[in-house]
Amino acid sequence: MQPKQILKAIRSPYYLRDLLRYRREAKALGRPVPSLSKIRPISDEATSFTGFDTHYVYHTGWAARVLARTRPAMHIDIGSSLFFVGNVSAFQPMIHYDYRPPALAFPGVEVGAADLLNLSFADQSIASLSCMHVVEHVGLGRYGDALDPGGDVKACAELSRVLAPGGQLLFVTPVGQASVHFNAHRIYAFEQVMALFPGLKLEEFALITDKRDGATFVPDADPARVANQRYGCGCFLFRKPV
Repeated sequence: MQPKQILKAIRSPYYLRDLLRYRREAKALGRPVPSLSKIRPISDEATSFTGFDTHYVYHTGWAARVLARTRPAMHIDIGSSLFFVGNVSAFQPMIHYDYRPPALAFPGVEVGAADLLNLSFADQSIASLSCMHVVEHVGLGRYGDALDPGGDVKACAELSRVLAPGGQLLFVTPVGQASVHFNAHRIYAFEQVMALFPGLKLEEFALITDKRDGATFVPDADPARVANQRYGCGCFLFRKPV
């Protein structure tokens, strides 16, 4: 038993009581008795509801529904959540690229390396593209990339460059009161995101509100709501004009 675990058990008014009771009852039933040397106190999950990361549950669910509706022949993803990649590749052929490519082995998905500041794809070559909860990190050095205060602008220019006429871009980023939290992420005003993609048309916007605003998913959201967020999440479906 680690010292940290001992302290956590001692600080909980119920943990030791429940542990000793469970050991007595397990022994009486002939069930396995937990060893005192391997206890692992967890005291913050006995809640009345199941909490979850609203940004990542809602934005990946939104993107999955877009692809289930549009069903492109092939989808290219750059840097998005592996939960999204692993689940959506069950019904959608996909190639996932990352600055630090993962060792992901799933049928229906290929994996490769890509640098958002210098994508290897030809101009206007990708019909369906996603880059979600990624660009806000580019240029902050968090993932071993070079420091570049304009890295996000360059990355968005690359996404626009490779998107085919008529093609769709699923783009997700933190939104709210514009700020830079070095070296974690950036937060964008709605107008800033739009300015990152001057050649694209916004087809759909959904908002994941922050905790102060109920932390909920709002489809077809009013962009004006973004200004009231501190750390909301914007889901943008862009399309390149033909």
